[in-house]
Amino acid sequence: MDNNTSFTEGQTLTLKVTERLILVQVLVAVFLCINFMLIATFFMKDVFYTSMRYILFANTLLSDCLSLIMTDLLLIFSFFQITMHMWSCLIFFTVTSVYNFVTPVTLTAMTLERYVAICMPLRHGDLCSTRCALLCILIIHGLSSIPCLMVLIVVFASVSLNFFKQLRVCSVEMFIVHSWQGHLRSAISQFYFLIMCIIIVFSYVKIMKAAKAASAENKKSTWKGLRTVVLHGFQLLLCLIQLWCPLIESAVLQINLILYINVRYFNYIMFNLTPRCLSPLIYGLRDDTFFLALKYYALCGLYKNK
Repeated sequence: MDNNTSFTEGQTLTLKVTERLILVQVLVAVFLCINFMLIATFFMKDVFYTSMRYILFANTLLSDCLSLIMTDLLLIFSFFQITMHMWSCLIFFTVTSVYNFVTPVTLTAMTLERYVAICMPLRHGDLCSTRCALLCILIIHGLSSIPCLMVLIVVFASVSLNFFKQLRVCSVEMFIVHSWQGHLRSAISQFYFLIMCIIIVFSYVKIMKAAKAASAENKKSTWKGLRTVVLHGFQLLLCLIQLWCPLIESAVLQINLILYINVRYFNYIMFNLTPRCLSPLIYGLRDDTFFLALKYYALCGLYKNK
């Protein structure tokens, strides 16, 4: 009787996990389609790829797409227990780790761009040129690579070459070979979180002062910029909570397997997918210029901008 009960519970759990996997595939497919449409729109008009705010926006879209694809593949490999060599898993780990940071760091840069545009309008053209935007993207990727590089240095110093030839189901946790390594990664994530929060709060306060002092004709654009910063702050918060998820999940795994599966599923939906659907909302729908261009190309030119 106990064996039958265990078998039934196992079937129920498998069915539940399968349904969740299918739901995730649908959500990922929808988000990727929207993001690819926005990326295509970005390259259609030179006003977008010559403006820093839109260049950084495109960087978040590309980052989100790559992150969604890689994490979704890892989810599928884990579900079907597909093994790979550890050197292949290392590629997944590197890309996933770097681009987990690229999006929040880019959001911080976009917030600073809004601060310069509203509070330092006379210097906006010099500080936020196309050249500066490309340099900013290089700096963003450099800063985002630091946590991953620190983990990789420890891995290469701690394991033998045979480790990379092993066949396993890929998981990013496999490269945390020492407990202190996980604590170091957590400390770096919290340091990034602190710096980004300071920048967001600083920009918000400065833009708030500018909004109160703005003339009637400038108030509308200033308050819109302020709302954009608030949305960036919320999006950034979700992205940064995602950096803490591995610690939470590893702690829950010690308690109960089913609870671990539920927590990991919630974390993936809430802190991985949700922040990546806010970017299209902030710049794809709220921005009049981008929205009109998106509407025009989505309807294959049938919609004429007035």
